[in-house]
Amino acid sequence: MKLRADQSGLRGLPMPLWLQGAVESFQAVLISAVGVLVPIAAVWLTGGFGSFPLDHAARLGGQAWLVVHGVPLRLNGAGVAADGGASPTSSVLAFVPLGFALIPFFLSWRAGRRLARASYADTLWQGLLGAAALYAAAGFATAFVCSTPEVSAGVGLGAAVPLVPVLLGLVVGARREAGSWARLIGVEAVDWISRTGQYSRWAGSYAWAIIRAGYVSAVGALGLSAALLTVDLAVRWADIATVYEALGAGGVGGAALTLAQLGYAPNLAVWTLGWSSGAGVSLGVGSSASALTTAVGPLPPIPALAAIPTSSVPVASAALVLPVIAGVFGGWWFQRAGEDHFDEWLAIKVPARWFTASVSALVVGALVGLVGGALCAGAAWLAGGSGGVGRFTQLGPNPLWTLVWVGAETAIGAVLGYALGPWLERGQLARAEGVAAKA
Repeated sequence: MKLRADQSGLRGLPMPLWLQGAVESFQAVLISAVGVLVPIAAVWLTGGFGSFPLDHAARLGGQAWLVVHGVPLRLNGAGVAADGGASPTSSVLAFVPLGFALIPFFLSWRAGRRLARASYADTLWQGLLGAAALYAAAGFATAFVCSTPEVSAGVGLGAAVPLVPVLLGLVVGARREAGSWARLIGVEAVDWISRTGQYSRWAGSYAWAIIRAGYVSAVGALGLSAALLTVDLAVRWADIATVYEALGAGGVGGAALTLAQLGYAPNLAVWTLGWSSGAGVSLGVGSSASALTTAVGPLPPIPALAAIPTSSVPVASAALVLPVIAGVFGGWWFQRAGEDHFDEWLAIKVPARWFTASVSALVVGALVGLVGGALCAGAAWLAGGSGGVGRFTQLGPNPLWTLVWVGAETAIGAVLGYALGPWLERGQLARAEGVAAKA
């Protein structure tokens, strides 16, 4: 980017990298703010907020922008004391719509690519620093201006928390444009690895293959859960439509409500994983649902919640197989990667192949299950939180139980996929040879 370039073709002064980073970050702030404010403005213009003043609607938009970026809001209200009188209470709204949180991430991803094209490896930090500084300033200002006695946000959190998706997007985008970490940070990883011993390289390759196989299992589990969520929404569409009709939100209000639910669609997919794995999903203090047992209290009139099974049925237990299938994908992928150096080392030390093959499969299953379960537990932590109202201060799957249940189920599937991999590969090879012979 340049400060100016006239029609004669003469190049203007080069824009400083810190300023270009600030400009790119300002675009991300502006686009994300418009995306939040437009639905709120539409509802306000159609009278959906009643006699809500314009400045209050604008502050609501700023507070929604903070929630999208993961900033917790403190809700201050009046409760009921033990003697029946009024008592001030406060709670925290910390429930991030992961679908909307992808907007600043991808905008920062774009900015990171543009900054990488405009800088060298030793100057990229200047653009990233400028982008991060402006975004932090925007978060600080939004938290300061939009805080009210009823709803407030800490200015420190407002400046720091939005930097998490922003910096992640900047770094990933810059890495994507550079093509390698060596070009991005000026460190040649291949040369460093070449100076290590052979056993270290084998151990590193084995560990990296395990991590990628666990990632395949986690993505497979979340993908299958998203498919199950889609089927459940389609089957229970009549119940969802009934809630829409009972709300009577109108065209604009219904559209805004649907948009808000789409923002929480990734959260619901992770909730579905908690339900199908048996780890369970909390729907408020004292309420939980899973494929094995369900105890759900009254729920708010949100259409998507009408699709939650209110009672366990025998067929629901079949959902437990979904994480196992995801683990099969991970174990099969590890078999295809050809990096099972632990099995090779064990086969050299112990001649009994039946023993070494069994131990290798169990070790692969345990490690893949651990990585896959940890990734899904992280997703459960991101997808849960506090609704800040009443008993809905506890929402989403428990990360620890998600780690235990999903980890164990993907471990079983990884053992099966690792063991069945050679036969599956032989079957594919035989079919390919048959097709080639016919041709």
